[in-house]
Parts: sequence; structure tokens; C-alpha cells
Amino acid sequence: MDVLWPKLLKTAYRKDPVASFFVTVGSVDAVIGGLGTSWSLFSFGIGTVGVAIILRFWLLKRSQIDRATPVPEYYLPPNSSRPQLPILSRNKKHLP
Repeated sequence: MDVLWPKLLKTAYRKDPVASFFVTVGSVDAVIGGLGTSWSLFSFGIGTVGVAIILRFWLLKRSQIDRATPVPEYYLPPNSSRPQLPILSRNKKHLP
């Protein structure tokens, strides 16, 4: 468990640092409010954790929708506006 916990925290903070920060702040508020019998701080902490979790799932859902529809980027037009060049052939008459 000692090795797993820091690895889990690092991956969570790298993926979404804003939501992870709010989860940490909310959980600390909830622990302080619960131990100190300050129910307003406890409820504020639980609410902050809930909002952070909802924010994280909303951001994940939005990024999946954005990745699902890639738009192709074309550098050249599909048809050239200029006419094609004629095919060159060697003329045996003009050889030296």
C-alpha cells in the first residue's frame, strides 16, 4: 500500500490537477470539520469533494466527445484549378 498510494496520487494529479486539488481541499475540510464537530465545515468539505468529482467526470466526458470526432485537415484542394500538363515524349527526329 505504501508504494501504491503515491503512484495513485501522482497519476491523479497529472491527469486533472484542478479537480484533484479541490478533492484534497474538500477532504481536508471534511476531516477537520468532522473531528472538530464543526458541521458547517464538514458539509462544506463534502460539498467541495462532490463538486470536484462532478467536475472531473464532466471534463472527462467532454474530452471523450472532442476526441471522438476528428476533423480531417486538407492541405491541398481536392481538384487542381490548373489544367494538367501534357505528357512529354521523346521525339527521335531531334536527337543529335
